[in-house]
Amino acid sequence: MVNACSLLYDSLWERRKVLITKEKKSQQITELAEKFSQSKAVVFTEYKGLTVAEIAALRGLLREVGAEYKVAKNTLIAIASKGTPVEAARDHFVGPTGIAFGFDDPVAAAKKILEYSAKNDKFKVKSGIIDGSFFTADELKEVAKLPPKNVLLSMMAGAFQAPAAKLAGALHATVAQLAYALEAVRNKKSA
Repeated sequence: MVNACSLLYDSLWERRKVLITKEKKSQQITELAEKFSQSKAVVFTEYKGLTVAEIAALRGLLREVGAEYKVAKNTLIAIASKGTPVEAARDHFVGPTGIAFGFDDPVAAAKKILEYSAKNDKFKVKSGIIDGSFFTADELKEVAKLPPKNVLLSMMAGAFQAPAAKLAGALHATVAQLAYALEAVRNKKSA
């Protein structure tokens, strides 16, 4: 009997080391809430079956575009997301959940996640929040087709510049025609 109690006590003592304390949970909730508020993109994934090396490779890909990847418990994610746009994705906080946070270019983070998902069958994209809007996995694929932000801005600047250039060309042509007509009248009178 003493031996069984001793084994049970030892087992419980070992388990105590593994359990997360309330303080640690509240720190994780605070950290997640800060990341949710700072992120331009939040993509929820299922990482079940990935090795540590595969997750490390994913984290390396995301670092290239100013993003990061974190694994968290669904209950902590749900608590941290309250009152934020991320709360719209709460139905997708099921199963093993990994979160990609995009801080710089939201489309770049989604592209890297989808790129990695295409290479690895065990890695699944659940949903995401980009600039406060909820997107399903299929909608994220469409968003990922967009060019990077700086290319979009240059395209927009070109679109704004084109009408102004056409207007300047038309005004120049009208002024030039008027000048030619006045020159012709002056030549005719002097002749």
